[in-house]
Amino acid sequence: MKIGKIKLSFWQIINMNFGFLGLQYSFGLQQANMSPIYSYLGAEEKNLPYLWLAGPITGLILQPIIGAMSDKTVTRWGRRTPYFLVGAIFCSLCLLLMPYSSSVWMAASILWILDAANNITQEPYRAFVSDKLPEEQHSAGFLTQSAFTGLGQTLSYLTPTLLIYFGVNKFAVNSHHIPVTTIIAFGIGAIISISSILWTLKTTKENPLPPEELTALQQSSKGVAAIFADIFSAVKTMPATMKQMIPMMFLSWYAMFIYWIYIAKCLSHTVFNSSQASAFRQSDILAGQIGAYYNFIAFISAFLLVKLAKMLGPKLVHSCCLIAAGIGLFAMGYVQHEAGVFIAVTGLGLCWASMMGNPYVILAGSIPPERTGIYMGIFNMFIVIPMLLQNVTMPLYYESWLGGNPVNAIKLAGAMLVLAALATFLIKTRKAEKLY
Repeated sequence: MKIGKIKLSFWQIINMNFGFLGLQYSFGLQQANMSPIYSYLGAEEKNLPYLWLAGPITGLILQPIIGAMSDKTVTRWGRRTPYFLVGAIFCSLCLLLMPYSSSVWMAASILWILDAANNITQEPYRAFVSDKLPEEQHSAGFLTQSAFTGLGQTLSYLTPTLLIYFGVNKFAVNSHHIPVTTIIAFGIGAIISISSILWTLKTTKENPLPPEELTALQQSSKGVAAIFADIFSAVKTMPATMKQMIPMMFLSWYAMFIYWIYIAKCLSHTVFNSSQASAFRQSDILAGQIGAYYNFIAFISAFLLVKLAKMLGPKLVHSCCLIAAGIGLFAMGYVQHEAGVFIAVTGLGLCWASMMGNPYVILAGSIPPERTGIYMGIFNMFIVIPMLLQNVTMPLYYESWLGGNPVNAIKLAGAMLVLAALATFLIKTRKAEKLY
């Protein structure tokens, strides 16, 4: 007997995705603070991409494995939710430790564990939405995750500024030169990370598996060899739509990683016209503010994108958002005033909301539902491989092609986002069939 999926109300979808608030608060803290933390601890600018390798490598290794494991997990709590809880616990512990790092390599080591924890949580969470919602609600489900991505990262970027507003000295640092505002922000992130996941676990239960799927799952092979066999089989039989998404994903995520690594350095050249320590601290704060701003744009626009994606299709909406972001980032290289920077990143806010939702809307309809976890994990490879390549390749041409100038790096990111928009139009969507 087939068990159908019940349409959920707006607030049920909110509760189901509330855990994404804490997950993305954690990611926002990394994006806004890891390059500054490395710099405060003495890392050289040209080596910053190497120190960000933790995220791409852990994602590349863990996401497909965790996705495959969650597809075959049977517990009283469900297939996906045990991974949420374990990941959130380790994430919170790492957030508490990170700002007390005493060296570059200590910070990098903690980042490896933190990214592993986030990866354990994220892709089973993506699969959870596809499991729980009927196809007509996929846009609402994934773009609600986009909204919580925007809200969580808005709060994480804005926290240091709010702490300064409420009286914390923006120049106060610990013995290793890490700002006190950063230490407090990571502590807040640890609390939000675990509490938001617990809320989702309390309010939302997984759908029971259909009897035929449960029987097939119980009879399937288990163990490490079976997991890797499933991964290789899934890669070999990857749907055509998923393959066609590779160029779009490569260009857009390579560009975003450039932005996160070099935005504070860029602002110190364009807005503050100096690379001195005081100017870099000011640009660090401004980078957090514009990060909060574009994530707030992502938060408020995500629900509008739900309607637009239904009316115009996710491909067209995503392409337009990528173009808006690309133009804005390229223009940022010429902006010399703080107000102009906020205008330039408005398109990035729309793009970020779309990147966190529309590719998953396109993907969810093209993959077999009983293999959602493994394909969501493999899809994450389309994110982490370009990030990994950016980490490895950027230092090779940063001096020779970009003149050692972070402003040129941000312009490159803008150009790549426009190319990603063109690649989006090449995707042809096809509906997946069930395997059993």
